[in-house]
Formats: sequence, C-alpha cells, structure tokens
Amino acid sequence: MIQQAEIEKGLRTAGLKKGDTVILHSSLASLGQVAGGAETVVNAFLCVLDSTGTLVVPAFGDLGAITNAVKAHPKAVKSLHPMACVAAIGAKAKAICRDHWQADLAHEKDTPYMRLAELGGYVCLLGVDQDRNTMLHTVEEILRLPYLKATTEKTFDTPGGKVTKSWPFFPGPHRDFIRLDRMFRESGKMNIVRIGHAVVRLIKGKDLIAVALEAGRQDPAFVLCDNPNCADCVAQRADLLRARFASESFRLTASAHLAGRYVPEIIEQCIQAGIRGVELDVLAGQPVELMAADKLTATVAALREGKLEVTALRARGVGMKPSALIKGALGCGVGRVVLPLSERAEEALAEARDQGIALSFFNTMFDSEQTSAMLLRLKDKGWNPGFTFSATGFARLGEKPFLGSYKQNLRRFVDQLDVEDCLFDGTSQPLSHGNAEIKELISILRCASFDGWLLLGAGNRGLGSLHEMAGRFVGLLNAM
Repeated sequence: MIQQAEIEKGLRTAGLKKGDTVILHSSLASLGQVAGGAETVVNAFLCVLDSTGTLVVPAFGDLGAITNAVKAHPKAVKSLHPMACVAAIGAKAKAICRDHWQADLAHEKDTPYMRLAELGGYVCLLGVDQDRNTMLHTVEEILRLPYLKATTEKTFDTPGGKVTKSWPFFPGPHRDFIRLDRMFRESGKMNIVRIGHAVVRLIKGKDLIAVALEAGRQDPAFVLCDNPNCADCVAQRADLLRARFASESFRLTASAHLAGRYVPEIIEQCIQAGIRGVELDVLAGQPVELMAADKLTATVAALREGKLEVTALRARGVGMKPSALIKGALGCGVGRVVLPLSERAEEALAEARDQGIALSFFNTMFDSEQTSAMLLRLKDKGWNPGFTFSATGFARLGEKPFLGSYKQNLRRFVDQLDVEDCLFDGTSQPLSHGNAEIKELISILRCASFDGWLLLGAGNRGLGSLHEMAGRFVGLLNAM
C-alpha cells in the first residue's frame, strides 16, 4: 500500500519543489494500491508545491480519478472553454484559467497551456505516456499544421452572456505522440522516476515546446504515424502534401495512368498524394484518344465527383486525328488538350480555336532545334501554342534537357513540365537520378514564379505509387 509520503518523496526526486506550477496527466491505477486513493495523490502534489505553487489538470471529459479529484476539490478553479478547459488549485490558478474562452486558439496564446509554459511550469505524466500530453497540442497550434481543422461552432455561457464560437487549428484524430518520448529523453530535458509501479515523467513546458517545435519545423509530419492502414494519419499526411503544393506558384497535376487503372483507384491515390488535379491519358489500359465519347464523359464526371479537377486530356500517339480528342474535350467540359507535336499542329490549333479549347504540344520525336523551329513557325503565323516540356523526351534523343534543350527558344512557350526522369537510353529513373536534369528545370521555373502545370507523369510508373512519387517530389523541392 503506497502512502502519501512515498508519493511526495518521488515527486521531489523527479524535480518538483515548493512554488512550482505543473500540469498533471495521470493514471491512478498505474501507481498500484494507494492509501486514500486519488485524493491522496492530489494532496501529495499540493504538499510538495505548497500554497505558493499551482496544480493544473486538463478537465474536459473524464480523464481519470486523479483529474476528477482535482476538479472536485473545494479550492479548484476551472477555465471556461467548452472543448479544452483545465482545472487548477493554488496561487496562480485564477491567472492561469482566466478568459480561456476568449483565446483565438484552444491551446496556444492566452490559454492555460501557454501561460503555464511561460511561467516556467512543468508537464508531469504520472503513469501515462505522451499520448495523454495535452501540451503537445500547443506545439501543433503554434506550427499551424495544415491537418488541424476548425471546430464546429459551440454555444456556451460566459460572464457576458451566451457566445457562439469555433476554434481553428484544433487537434484532430490519431497522432503518434508516443514517438516523441525518445526525443524528449535524448534531449536531457526530461526527468524520469518511478513512484510505486508508475513511471513518472517531468519536463518543463518551455523545454517541451522548444524541442517539439524544432522537430515540427524540420518535418511537419513529426507526430503522424507511418502505418499505411491508419486512415487518420494517411489523411493528415495528405493534408500536409496538399498544403505544401499550394505554397508553390506552379499547379500540380498527375497522370491518370500513374495514379491507377480504374477511376476509384485514381481518386484514392490522388487524395492520398494531396493532389487535386489529374491529366486523363489512359484508363484501364485504353488511351484516352480511343475512348468512346460517352465513356469519356462518364469518366470525367466520375473523377469530378471524386473531387478531382481534370486538368487536360492527353493523347499519347501521333497517328490520331487531333479534332476527335478536341471535340471529346468540348463534349465532357475539359478545357485543355495535350497533344504530341507533329506536322498537324496548325490543323489542331485551328480546331481548338473554333471549339474554345487550349492546346499544349509535347515533344516526342523531334529534337529541341526542330521543336523550337516548329513552334516559332506557328508563332509567326499568329498562333500561340503552349508547350509541354518533356525532359525525358529530349534525353532519349541524347540531349541535355536543361543545359541544351530548354535554351533553344523553348522557354517562352512552356506551360507544362512533365516531372519524370530517365537515362539517355530511355530507362526510367527516380527523380533527379537520371539524365533529364529535372531538378534544374524545376528550379529555373520556380525562379520565374512559373504558374503553369507540373505533371507527375506516367514515366514514373514502376518506380512506386503516386503517393510515393508525390513524397519524392516534395523531397526534391525541399532539397532545392
């Protein structure tokens, strides 16, 4: 049977002393048998902290017997917040709890959590792990992590009357806070002792925030798990990718052929990759230029129903009549078509002008000098052709796409870059591991705030899923 004196001794060994402020997350059962139960644990904290110290607990919901004992204490002060309130006993209780509901966010500035950290207070985990550490929500909110959502509106009573309010950047579903424990241990900032059977962790709130902020700034997914079957973390990682892409001047789209074979797979892969656009080139092994009009219309409608923008229809071969695909785009409401550059380019531009469809041509069999000459001739005739720069197309012809091809008067026409890589012999390679100079091309386009399309192209098939390609693409961007 554990006595109060033993608990007090353990808390002092951990580093708590008279006058300290601490927020406690706890499990009574973890201690073993405690004489007097939860009230004994609370009294032990209050004796160690003395009347000049302050004990705080999160008070939303039922968080265990010790928390409930603090909430029921006759001297407890409770912060006013319908979703993130705390209860506190001690010298700074009122100062910590005041006007919580007025704060812009639930756990950050002007909240009990941030105030406790600013006062030099501690976070104590008694028999529980980092998964119960409410202070970590403060770190997420400081970072404004994109997967955090606004709450639904809550109506509640305040000293000034009823108020209806929501809070942005509120903690979401599952996160892997447990993985941070090792980081806190290795920082040397966290003390760990045993009281009874309970492992007790004690760390200053300021130190916790500083260590976790550094990790979060290096990797916004620092509290998300790697389990591919955890739907919560998969969705939150997608939010991070989507926000990362949205911060760029360019617009990102993906090849349907890369994303999947059928529409549901394409939608799922794009959502997981944080990509909202898809270039429809191949579906179920059938090139888009060979699809019947009704099937094309149904496919585009299904992709839109899945919250994807069809950014273009793309023909893969040069033997088809361009007018067929242009009319197909008009019929299904897609405003852009990507075609291989050929001698039929002027015919295609005339048809596209009549139908109100934008055209972009990609290089497939001409070198950069020939491609440039063809585009300039079209320009001289009054046309304004777009150009989808295929670095792998030029590399397969033995050219250096950035050092050579791009500088052949092509930059003025580029409205899309196919993000793929390969060797000079045509063998597909991971991004920035081949001869397509894709990193250099992306970099120079970003220098000019390029606002056209970057396509994660079908040439990446066989190198991983679209989700994996999007992650590698982000890694490439972050390395620049």
